[in-house]
Amino acid sequence: MPRGNESQTKVHYKGKEDDFVIFVDSAKAVEDWKADSSIPLAQVASGFKVFVTHKQGTQGILDGASNGVLDSEFGTHSEDEVVKLILQKGTLQETEGKERQGDKNITMGPTVAH
Repeated sequence: MPRGNESQTKVHYKGKEDDFVIFVDSAKAVEDWKADSSIPLAQVASGFKVFVTHKQGTQGILDGASNGVLDSEFGTHSEDEVVKLILQKGTLQETEGKERQGDKNITMGPTVAH
C-alpha cells in the first residue's frame, strides 16, 4: 500500500537576514484568512512554530527560529504576530510528496531467516 503522498502547504518569507517558513493547513485557508482576518489563526496555521532555513529558501534544514532572530527580523518574538506577518507578506508554496512503497513488518514472512 503506498504511503507518503500527502500534500504539504507552507508559506515562505524572505527576510533581510534569513528565510522563514511556517506550515499551514491549506492554500484555501490562507486565502480565506487574507480576505477575512477574523478567522482564527488556529484554523490556518498547522502550528505556531516558525522555522528558519539559513538562507536556503524553502529547501534545506528547517531549524526553529530563536527569539533573537525573530526580534531582529520582525521587531517582536511573539509567534502569533510573526505568523500573521509571514501569512500577509510571504509566498504560498504547495508540494506533493512522492509515493513510497514499503514492507510494513518484515519480521513476519519469508524475508527473515528463522
